[in-house]
Amino acid sequence: MSRGGYILRRLVQMIPVLIGVTIIVFLMVHLIPGDPAAAMLGDQATDVSVARVHKELGLDKPLYEQYFYFMRNLAELKLGDSIKFRVPVSSILFERLQVSLSLVAVTVLLTIIISLPLGILAAIKKDSVLDNIVRSTLMVTMVMPSFWTGIILILLFSIHFRLLPVSGYGSNPVQHLVHLILPALTISLGLAPILIRSLRTSILDTFRSDYIKTARAKGLEERSVMTVHVLRNALIPTVTLLGISIGFLMGGTVIIEKVFSLPGAGSLLIDSVSARDYPVVQAATLIFALLVILVNLATDIIYSFIDPRVRYG
Repeated sequence: MSRGGYILRRLVQMIPVLIGVTIIVFLMVHLIPGDPAAAMLGDQATDVSVARVHKELGLDKPLYEQYFYFMRNLAELKLGDSIKFRVPVSSILFERLQVSLSLVAVTVLLTIIISLPLGILAAIKKDSVLDNIVRSTLMVTMVMPSFWTGIILILLFSIHFRLLPVSGYGSNPVQHLVHLILPALTISLGLAPILIRSLRTSILDTFRSDYIKTARAKGLEERSVMTVHVLRNALIPTVTLLGISIGFLMGGTVIIEKVFSLPGAGSLLIDSVSARDYPVVQAATLIFALLVILVNLATDIIYSFIDPRVRYG
Protein backbone atom coordinates (compact mmCIF):
# COMPACT_ATOMS: atom_id res chain seq x y z
CA MET A 1 0.00 0.00 0.00
CA SER A 2 1.29 3.46 -0.89
CA ARG A 3 1.86 6.14 1.72
CA GLY A 4 -1.08 8.15 0.35
CA GLY A 5 -3.42 5.17 0.58
CA TYR A 6 -2.29 4.46 4.10
CA ILE A 7 -2.95 8.05 5.17
CA LEU A 8 -6.41 7.98 3.59
CA ARG A 9 -7.25 4.70 5.34
CA ARG A 10 -6.12 6.05 8.70
CA LEU A 11 -8.17 9.22 8.21
CA VAL A 12 -11.28 7.13 7.53
CA GLN A 13 -10.56 5.03 10.63
CA MET A 14 -10.53 8.24 12.68
CA ILE A 15 -14.26 8.81 12.10
CA PRO A 16 -15.67 6.05 14.39
CA VAL A 17 -13.01 6.86 16.99
CA LEU A 18 -14.05 10.51 17.09
CA ILE A 19 -17.74 9.54 17.26
CA GLY A 20 -16.94 7.33 20.25
CA VAL A 21 -15.07 10.22 21.86
CA THR A 22 -18.06 12.53 21.38
CA ILE A 23 -20.40 10.03 23.08
CA ILE A 24 -18.06 9.49 26.05
CA VAL A 25 -17.32 13.19 26.51
CA PHE A 26 -20.98 14.18 26.15
CA LEU A 27 -22.09 11.72 28.83
CA MET A 28 -19.22 12.54 31.20
CA VAL A 29 -19.81 16.29 30.91
CA HIS A 30 -23.50 15.92 31.70
CA LEU A 31 -22.70 13.81 34.74
CA ILE A 32 -20.72 16.66 36.31
CA PRO A 33 -22.59 17.73 39.47
CA GLY A 34 -24.20 21.15 39.36
CA ASP A 35 -26.46 23.16 37.10
CA PRO A 36 -24.82 25.36 34.42
CA ALA A 37 -27.83 27.70 34.39
CA ALA A 38 -27.56 28.25 38.15
CA ALA A 39 -23.81 28.79 37.80
CA MET A 40 -24.42 31.43 35.11
CA LEU A 41 -27.06 33.30 37.08
CA GLY A 42 -25.21 33.17 40.39
CA ASP A 43 -27.02 34.95 43.21
CA GLN A 44 -29.80 35.99 40.83
CA ALA A 45 -30.81 32.36 40.18
CA THR A 46 -34.48 31.60 40.80
CA ASP A 47 -36.62 28.71 39.65
CA VAL A 48 -38.13 30.87 36.91
CA SER A 49 -34.82 32.27 35.66
CA VAL A 50 -33.14 28.85 35.75
CA ALA A 51 -36.01 27.33 33.76
CA ARG A 52 -35.76 30.16 31.23
CA VAL A 53 -32.02 29.61 30.73
CA HIS A 54 -32.58 25.86 30.42
CA LYS A 55 -35.02 26.50 27.58
CA GLU A 56 -32.72 29.01 25.85
CA LEU A 57 -29.78 26.59 25.95
CA GLY A 58 -31.79 23.49 25.17
CA LEU A 59 -30.92 21.91 28.51
CA ASP A 60 -34.56 21.09 29.15
CA LYS A 61 -34.55 18.50 26.35
CA PRO A 62 -33.64 14.81 26.81
CA LEU A 63 -29.95 13.91 26.62
CA TYR A 64 -30.26 12.07 23.31
CA GLU A 65 -31.83 15.15 21.69
CA GLN A 66 -29.06 17.36 23.08
CA TYR A 67 -26.46 14.92 21.73
CA PHE A 68 -27.95 14.76 18.23
CA TYR A 69 -28.21 18.55 18.22
CA PHE A 70 -24.52 18.70 19.16
CA MET A 71 -23.58 16.23 16.40
CA ARG A 72 -25.65 18.11 13.81
CA ASN A 73 -23.84 21.33 14.63
CA LEU A 74 -20.53 19.49 14.59
CA ALA A 75 -21.24 18.14 11.10
CA GLU A 76 -21.83 21.74 10.03
CA LEU A 77 -18.55 22.74 11.76
CA LYS A 78 -20.49 24.68 14.38
CA LEU A 79 -19.15 24.21 17.90
CA GLY A 80 -22.03 26.07 19.54
CA ASP A 81 -21.98 29.00 21.94
CA SER A 82 -20.23 29.16 25.28
CA ILE A 83 -22.65 29.10 28.22
CA LYS A 84 -20.28 31.15 30.35
CA PHE A 85 -19.03 33.73 27.83
CA ARG A 86 -22.15 33.78 25.57
CA VAL A 87 -19.99 33.90 22.41
CA PRO A 88 -19.21 31.22 19.78
CA VAL A 89 -16.94 28.51 21.16
CA SER A 90 -14.68 28.69 18.10
CA SER A 91 -13.80 32.33 18.81
CA ILE A 92 -12.53 31.41 22.28
CA LEU A 93 -11.12 27.96 21.72
CA PHE A 94 -8.96 28.48 18.66
CA GLU A 95 -7.34 31.56 20.14
CA ARG A 96 -6.47 29.60 23.28
CA LEU A 97 -5.45 26.58 21.24
CA GLN A 98 -2.71 28.58 19.53
CA VAL A 99 -1.10 29.15 22.93
CA SER A 100 -1.23 25.45 23.86
CA LEU A 101 0.12 24.31 20.50
CA SER A 102 2.92 26.88 20.70
CA LEU A 103 3.80 25.54 24.16
CA VAL A 104 3.86 21.97 22.82
CA ALA A 105 6.03 23.01 19.84
CA VAL A 106 8.59 24.81 22.00
CA THR A 107 8.57 21.90 24.46
CA VAL A 108 9.28 19.38 21.71
CA LEU A 109 12.07 21.57 20.31
CA LEU A 110 13.75 21.96 23.71
CA THR A 111 13.32 18.25 24.43
CA ILE A 112 15.08 17.33 21.18
CA ILE A 113 17.87 19.83 21.84
CA ILE A 114 18.42 18.33 25.29
CA SER A 115 17.86 14.65 24.51
CA LEU A 116 19.69 14.11 21.22
CA PRO A 117 23.23 15.22 22.20
CA LEU A 118 23.03 13.90 25.76
CA GLY A 119 21.65 10.54 24.62
CA ILE A 120 24.45 10.15 22.07
CA LEU A 121 27.14 11.20 24.55
CA ALA A 122 25.79 8.88 27.23
CA ALA A 123 25.94 5.96 24.78
CA ILE A 124 29.40 6.76 23.41
CA LYS A 125 30.79 7.33 26.92
CA LYS A 126 29.02 4.34 28.43
CA ASP A 127 29.61 3.88 32.18
CA SER A 128 31.87 6.94 32.28
CA VAL A 129 31.57 9.81 34.72
CA LEU A 130 29.70 11.82 32.06
CA ASP A 131 27.24 8.97 31.48
CA ASN A 132 26.54 8.62 35.20
CA ILE A 133 26.11 12.38 35.67
CA VAL A 134 23.66 12.65 32.75
CA ARG A 135 21.54 9.73 33.90
CA SER A 136 21.51 10.58 37.60
CA THR A 137 20.90 14.32 37.19
CA LEU A 138 18.05 14.02 34.73
CA MET A 139 16.54 11.16 36.71
CA VAL A 140 15.92 13.67 39.51
CA THR A 141 14.05 16.05 37.18
CA MET A 142 11.98 13.15 35.82
CA VAL A 143 10.59 12.11 39.21
CA MET A 144 9.94 15.68 40.41
CA PRO A 145 6.35 16.93 40.01
CA SER A 146 6.09 19.34 37.09
CA PHE A 147 4.61 22.15 39.17
CA TRP A 148 7.52 21.84 41.62
CA THR A 149 10.06 21.99 38.79
CA GLY A 150 8.26 25.04 37.43
CA ILE A 151 8.40 26.82 40.79
CA ILE A 152 12.13 26.12 41.11
CA LEU A 153 12.78 27.46 37.59
CA ILE A 154 10.75 30.58 38.38
CA LEU A 155 12.77 31.19 41.55
CA LEU A 156 16.03 30.62 39.67
CA PHE A 157 15.57 32.30 36.28
CA SER A 158 12.86 34.87 37.07
CA ILE A 159 13.36 35.91 40.70
CA HIS A 160 17.10 35.41 41.21
CA PHE A 161 18.67 36.06 37.77
CA ARG A 162 15.74 38.06 36.31
CA LEU A 163 16.28 36.54 32.88
CA LEU A 164 12.80 35.34 32.02
CA PRO A 165 9.25 36.50 32.87
CA VAL A 166 7.36 34.82 35.69
CA SER A 167 4.00 34.48 33.96
CA GLY A 168 1.77 35.73 31.17
CA TYR A 169 2.07 35.43 27.40
CA GLY A 170 3.22 38.83 26.15
CA SER A 171 1.78 40.88 23.31
CA ASN A 172 3.93 40.06 20.25
CA PRO A 173 5.62 36.96 18.76
CA VAL A 174 8.98 37.65 20.39
CA GLN A 175 7.39 38.10 23.82
CA HIS A 176 5.29 34.97 23.24
CA LEU A 177 8.44 32.93 22.67
CA VAL A 178 10.20 34.39 25.70
CA HIS A 179 7.21 33.69 27.94
CA LEU A 180 7.05 30.08 26.69
CA ILE A 181 10.67 29.19 27.46
CA LEU A 182 10.22 28.50 31.18
CA PRO A 183 6.98 26.49 30.85
CA ALA A 184 8.43 24.49 27.97
CA LEU A 185 11.68 23.87 29.87
CA THR A 186 9.66 22.68 32.87
CA ILE A 187 7.94 20.01 30.79
CA SER A 188 11.13 19.15 28.88
CA LEU A 189 13.07 18.38 32.05
CA GLY A 190 10.49 15.73 32.87
CA LEU A 191 10.32 14.30 29.35
CA ALA A 192 13.97 14.44 28.24
CA PRO A 193 15.28 11.76 30.66
CA ILE A 194 12.87 9.20 29.18
CA LEU A 195 14.04 9.95 25.63
CA ILE A 196 17.70 10.02 26.65
CA ARG A 197 17.41 6.60 28.25
CA SER A 198 15.60 5.25 25.18
CA LEU A 199 18.13 6.71 22.73
CA ARG A 200 21.11 5.53 24.80
CA THR A 201 19.75 1.97 24.97
CA SER A 202 18.95 1.91 21.23
CA ILE A 203 22.42 3.16 20.28
CA LEU A 204 24.12 0.59 22.50
CA ASP A 205 21.98 -2.20 21.01
CA THR A 206 22.79 -0.98 17.50
CA PHE A 207 26.54 -0.92 18.29
CA ARG A 208 26.33 -4.67 18.90
CA SER A 209 24.71 -5.39 15.52
CA ASP A 210 26.60 -7.36 12.88
CA TYR A 211 26.23 -4.70 10.19
CA ILE A 212 27.94 -2.14 12.46
CA LYS A 213 30.86 -4.53 12.97
CA THR A 214 31.00 -5.05 9.19
CA ALA A 215 30.98 -1.30 8.52
CA ARG A 216 33.87 -0.79 10.93
CA ALA A 217 35.76 -3.76 9.46
CA LYS A 218 35.50 -2.12 6.04
CA GLY A 219 37.37 0.87 7.43
CA LEU A 220 34.53 3.40 7.48
CA GLU A 221 35.12 6.48 9.58
CA GLU A 222 33.49 6.40 12.99
CA ARG A 223 31.54 9.55 12.17
CA SER A 224 30.03 7.89 9.09
CA VAL A 225 29.21 4.75 11.04
CA MET A 226 27.51 6.84 13.72
CA THR A 227 25.47 9.13 11.46
CA VAL A 228 24.57 6.79 8.60
CA HIS A 229 24.23 3.40 10.26
CA VAL A 230 23.76 3.83 14.01
CA LEU A 231 21.57 6.90 14.47
CA ARG A 232 19.17 6.15 11.64
CA ASN A 233 18.29 2.79 13.17
CA ALA A 234 18.51 3.83 16.81
CA LEU A 235 16.14 6.79 16.36
CA ILE A 236 13.09 4.66 15.51
CA PRO A 237 12.17 3.65 19.11
CA THR A 238 12.88 7.19 20.29
CA VAL A 239 10.64 8.68 17.58
CA THR A 240 7.90 6.32 18.72
CA LEU A 241 8.31 7.44 22.31
CA LEU A 242 8.42 11.11 21.30
CA GLY A 243 5.22 10.73 19.27
CA ILE A 244 3.42 9.14 22.24
CA SER A 245 4.75 11.88 24.51
CA ILE A 246 3.49 14.62 22.19
CA GLY A 247 0.07 13.02 22.34
CA PHE A 248 0.13 13.20 26.13
CA LEU A 249 1.41 16.79 25.97
CA MET A 250 -1.67 17.86 24.03
CA GLY A 251 -3.82 17.41 27.09
CA GLY A 252 -1.15 17.36 29.78
CA THR A 253 -0.12 21.01 29.85
CA VAL A 254 -2.98 22.11 32.10
CA ILE A 255 -0.96 22.29 35.32
CA ILE A 256 1.90 24.15 33.63
CA GLU A 257 -0.49 26.63 32.05
CA LYS A 258 -1.93 27.29 35.49
CA VAL A 259 1.50 27.65 37.15
CA PHE A 260 2.70 30.16 34.54
CA SER A 261 -0.72 31.81 33.95
CA LEU A 262 -0.73 30.96 30.24
CA PRO A 263 -4.06 31.62 28.47
CA GLY A 264 -4.09 28.22 26.81
CA ALA A 265 -6.78 25.70 25.90
CA GLY A 266 -5.87 23.50 28.87
CA SER A 267 -6.63 26.19 31.43
CA LEU A 268 -9.78 27.10 29.48
CA LEU A 269 -10.89 23.47 29.71
CA ILE A 270 -10.44 23.37 33.47
CA ASP A 271 -12.30 26.67 33.94
CA SER A 272 -15.10 25.44 31.67
CA VAL A 273 -15.51 22.23 33.66
CA SER A 274 -15.87 24.29 36.84
CA ALA A 275 -18.44 26.54 35.14
CA ARG A 276 -20.34 23.57 33.63
CA ASP A 277 -19.79 25.12 30.19
CA TYR A 278 -20.80 22.04 28.19
CA PRO A 279 -20.11 23.33 24.64
CA VAL A 280 -16.57 24.45 25.47
CA VAL A 281 -15.70 21.22 27.31
CA GLN A 282 -17.08 19.06 24.49
CA ALA A 283 -15.36 21.03 21.73
CA ALA A 284 -12.03 21.28 23.53
CA THR A 285 -11.92 17.58 24.39
CA LEU A 286 -12.86 16.60 20.85
CA ILE A 287 -10.14 18.79 19.35
CA PHE A 288 -7.55 17.43 21.80
CA ALA A 289 -8.55 13.89 20.78
CA LEU A 290 -8.27 14.80 17.10
CA LEU A 291 -4.80 16.27 17.64
CA VAL A 292 -3.61 13.16 19.47
CA ILE A 293 -4.80 10.96 16.59
CA LEU A 294 -3.09 13.20 14.03
CA VAL A 295 0.16 13.14 16.01
CA ASN A 296 0.08 9.34 16.07
CA LEU A 297 -0.53 9.32 12.32
CA ALA A 298 2.36 11.72 11.73
CA THR A 299 4.62 9.50 13.86
CA ASP A 300 3.78 6.46 11.73
CA ILE A 301 4.49 8.39 8.54
CA ILE A 302 7.87 9.59 9.82
CA TYR A 303 8.89 5.95 10.23
CA SER A 304 9.06 5.48 6.47
CA PHE A 305 11.49 8.37 6.10
CA ILE A 306 13.78 7.15 8.90
CA ASP A 307 13.64 3.45 8.01
CA PRO A 308 13.00 2.48 4.35
CA ARG A 309 12.20 -1.07 5.52
CA VAL A 310 8.87 0.14 6.90
CA ARG A 311 5.98 -0.83 4.64
CA TYR A 312 2.31 0.03 4.94
CA GLY A 313 -0.11 -2.86 4.86
